[in-house]
Amino acid sequence: MLNGRNLVVDTFSEVYKIMKPWVTHEFWDFASHDIVDNSIYIICRKQFVDNADKISAMLDRSDLTVFFDNAAEGSWTLVGQLRALDLDQQARQKRLLLIGGGDMEPEYANVQFDHFLSHIVDYEDNIKAMSAIDQIFAKVNKPFKFLFLNGRTRSHRKYLYEKFNQLGLLDSSLWTMLDSNPAPSRSLKLIKDGSNVMCNTSPLRWLPPDYEYAAYRNADPEIDTDCQTFVKHKLFNNEWGEIYLEPSPYVDTYFSVVTETVFEYPYSFRTEKIAKPLMIGHPFIAVSGRGYYKDLHNLGFRTFGNVINESFDQIDHHQTRIDRIVDIVQDSCQQDLSSFLSACRETCKYNQQHLLEISPRLRAEFPRRFFSLVDNHE
Repeated sequence: MLNGRNLVVDTFSEVYKIMKPWVTHEFWDFASHDIVDNSIYIICRKQFVDNADKISAMLDRSDLTVFFDNAAEGSWTLVGQLRALDLDQQARQKRLLLIGGGDMEPEYANVQFDHFLSHIVDYEDNIKAMSAIDQIFAKVNKPFKFLFLNGRTRSHRKYLYEKFNQLGLLDSSLWTMLDSNPAPSRSLKLIKDGSNVMCNTSPLRWLPPDYEYAAYRNADPEIDTDCQTFVKHKLFNNEWGEIYLEPSPYVDTYFSVVTETVFEYPYSFRTEKIAKPLMIGHPFIAVSGRGYYKDLHNLGFRTFGNVINESFDQIDHHQTRIDRIVDIVQDSCQQDLSSFLSACRETCKYNQQHLLEISPRLRAEFPRRFFSLVDNHE
């Protein structure tokens, strides 16, 4: 597949292990690395930050093909990184190729890798947590109606928080807000008493200890809520704590409102936020860009169109789409949730099994798609 060329890979790459059979050279410190002629390079974001001039010179060489690799980001968030690093023009000109975790505009030469759908099954505790699906469906009288987890502030998360609060829905939900910053948006506005509440701060709130993953139940509770705006790193000891599945929040709620990372962008980015309810077997309403549900279906997952009107997935207008989602959540909370839960069981069981099957397949298919992009680019 290399056609006589070298494959040089950053050892911090999310796809390093997948591409290992084809790797001819590797590095962990790009500053001390000697450029290998006639090569395909996979380089992570940090190296672009630390070695901008060196990599910029590589983009002008005809014998080198350079990939910007950040499969932990995707879609609009990856575009934001490219712009911050002053690399967006080179990427749109296809002088710089991408490995991202989400779908991208056709102007970018991107090979997509579902990093989160692949990695969530790598943790033994997550595999064990899958058995909690029996508890989820056996417990029909639950203390909360839905699970509503929010990390870093995003405009759609802020909007939903404010709307749910106005409608009294937060009182019957298990919710978090780990970032209190305002989230003004050109697309989403919510006026109250003459002002746009999207420009206001939100209260910080994290899960009660009994609902948190065991390793993080003793996180520092002495957080100064008057001056600290983002607390996720403290709660998870600067680790990727949100990847772990703790069953109790799912057992004690009927469904999840999943606020994905990307909303105002019509290219899907699937993160651990959707991977968790898929894996543990929890009904969900996903809040994301137009076509997100369609892309989930194309991957072979099933959703809950038998009990939820999911037509909002095809609404282009962001304000209209999110208001429709608010209506769906409110309507869902007003119905017989024990019957709702029962009607979702088979879909949840199917999604669990499908996730276990598709995760290794996504990894196995990635090298073929990677080399196909290289060949087409050349």
